[in-house]
Formats: sequence, structure tokens, C-alpha cells
Amino acid sequence: MFRSKSKDRKPTKKKQFFIKKIKSCPLSAKGAPEIDYKNVKLLEKYISEKGKIIPSRISFVSSDKQRKLSKEIKKARTLALLSHVGKYR
Repeated sequence: MFRSKSKDRKPTKKKQFFIKKIKSCPLSAKGAPEIDYKNVKLLEKYISEKGKIIPSRISFVSSDKQRKLSKEIKKARTLALLSHVGKYR
């Protein structure tokens, strides 16, 4: 009727299907470019086609670097170095 639990059984481990890779911040590495409003090529990498700033969960930028990046993007926009609207307008 009832199954008795035997002590012979070994606990089974769950199989991991996905291995999480920890990505480091690309702006914190050695030899990384400095975040500056004059460096337009760097700032354009972190702006979408519609002109929005790409969030850090997608770009893997650390939180303090993301804050500095957004400040510098906004500064470059006010000085008309970057477009407010987007790339294709």
C-alpha cells in the first residue's frame, strides 16, 4: 500500500539548462574610453534608433557609469552634438 522510503536512493541533482554568464561593464575595463560629451561615437552606441538611451540591463553598463553616460548624452543633446529625435530623421 504505502511506499517506504529507502535510504539507498541518492538525491538527484537538477540539470542546469542555461549557464548564466556574468558580463562585466564595458566602460570599467582596462583601456576603456572615458565618458565625455565630446565623444559622440561612444555616446551613439548607447542610444537607440528612436533616440532613447539604452537601459543598463541591455547594455551591461554599471549603475554609476550609466548615470554618468545619461548625463553626458543629455549634455551633448543640449549642445546639439546629438539628435533628440533619432538617427534617421
